[in-house]
Amino acid sequence: MTDAPAASPAPAPRPAGAVSDDFHVFDTTLRDGAQREGINLTVADKLTIARHLDDFGVGFIEGGWPGANPRDTEFFQRAREEIDFRHAQLVAFGATRKAGVRVEDDPQVAALLASGAPIITLVAKSHVGHVELALRTTPEENLAMVRDTVAHLRAQGRRVFLDCEHFFDGYALDAVYAKQVVRTASEAGADVVVLCDTNGGMLPAQITAVVRTVLADTGARLGIHAQDDTGCAVANTLAAVDAGATHVQCTANGYGERVGNSNLFPVVAALELKYGRRVLPEGKLAETTRISHAIAEVVNLTPSTHQPYVGVSAFAHKAGLHASAIKVDPDLYQHIDPALVGNTMRMLVSDMAGRASIELKGKELGFDLSGDRDLVGRVVARVKERELAGYTYEAADASFELLLREEVRGKALRYFEVESWRAIVEDRPDGTHANEATVKLWAKGERIVSTAEGNGPVNALDRALRVGLERIYPQLAHMELVDYKVRILEGALGTGSITRVLVSTGDGRGEWSTVGVAENVIAASWQALDDAYAYGLLRAGVEPQE
Repeated sequence: MTDAPAASPAPAPRPAGAVSDDFHVFDTTLRDGAQREGINLTVADKLTIARHLDDFGVGFIEGGWPGANPRDTEFFQRAREEIDFRHAQLVAFGATRKAGVRVEDDPQVAALLASGAPIITLVAKSHVGHVELALRTTPEENLAMVRDTVAHLRAQGRRVFLDCEHFFDGYALDAVYAKQVVRTASEAGADVVVLCDTNGGMLPAQITAVVRTVLADTGARLGIHAQDDTGCAVANTLAAVDAGATHVQCTANGYGERVGNSNLFPVVAALELKYGRRVLPEGKLAETTRISHAIAEVVNLTPSTHQPYVGVSAFAHKAGLHASAIKVDPDLYQHIDPALVGNTMRMLVSDMAGRASIELKGKELGFDLSGDRDLVGRVVARVKERELAGYTYEAADASFELLLREEVRGKALRYFEVESWRAIVEDRPDGTHANEATVKLWAKGERIVSTAEGNGPVNALDRALRVGLERIYPQLAHMELVDYKVRILEGALGTGSITRVLVSTGDGRGEWSTVGVAENVIAASWQALDDAYAYGLLRAGVEPQE
């Protein structure tokens, strides 16, 4: 038997910037979140994400399972050397000793200690069926495995959290045994015992009832780890907090196995803004949107546009009725001020738009339209007419701004006049294709004819336009097409149907989207490119031609 916890060395001190230990925000993106299909993190990726999470101010960052694979072992070594944690403490994840093996002789337990992590999370079975079928041992030996491993790690000066895997399903099967695992871990020195909804099948009322009962019957400090298989992971996490849990395990953007884990960002936002509980360092909540998107970039997944709090659509308003109310008071259709989580309100312009939508969108773009009812009416009518024809301005803000400026000025913003353009696709005998485009245009009184090849007709047009204009507008050198989407709109014309093209363009400082609609995909692409270049020059501060 290992030494009693009372004789253990003191755990490593917490970082100076850490919030109170009374409530834990525990992030497991680097371990559980990395199990999401499509995510494959390098050590460098994990180090970058760890820095983002520490900057956000979470209390604990679970870095992985040292000893289980070389990548996680290297991560802990490099994290100790390369990251000066200001808010978070690094946590190593691993299992209790194996059945029938002395804890001092278990190489996996030794690897946890060798990681240097001041805190270790142990996973243990709390479902008697898993004990007998998966571990192939007895319930009594499983309790001994928990007791020995927790006590041994505590004796080595480590703080220990214990994850009770499959706890809620195990509780339904044998509540007495499930609670016995909790009690054993707590008495052996585990600071927190985490109740895991490993299969993600629980609902909030079930979570509340079980957590409340286990807390009353064991007296242990409890945490919650919720998977999202019922779509209730965030709700289940908050339900556990309502029942007395003081430790929440989450992942950035809800990444995780199958459909994912409890999402860190709505959980933290709810705790701070709805519960009034401070769980991040002062001022860090406003970093929520930035951190969410930064981590999405590292894992190479497009940020969810409709994610609560941090999605670009989280505070986007489209319906005219909403816009009318927001014009009076934004709080009428928003549950919080988006700036609190680093997001912004957006007005979407579509065929649902009314006068209020246009006025608010104009204000967002720097135009006060409140005193010009005729102008607003013309813009509303034009938007509805063009959306009926297939345009979509909610996805093409740059094209809408050009339309609005045209109505305000009484004429379009023109940086060049197109005489003609053409794109040729040549099918060669060897099976390859040649794509060539020629553009004829006028800019600043000069006639320009330019030709370019590309890897497709649209790319060739883009290059020809750029070649023709860059000498006159050198600002175009910084612009590039970053995304291109084509959609065949509803209709019965088959290959003759109307086509909508959305183009996203960037200049290194940001991106903007433009739209084109025509019966010909190349013509629709040209419209979108024309708007993209015009908006890019406007954005660069170039005065249009009169």
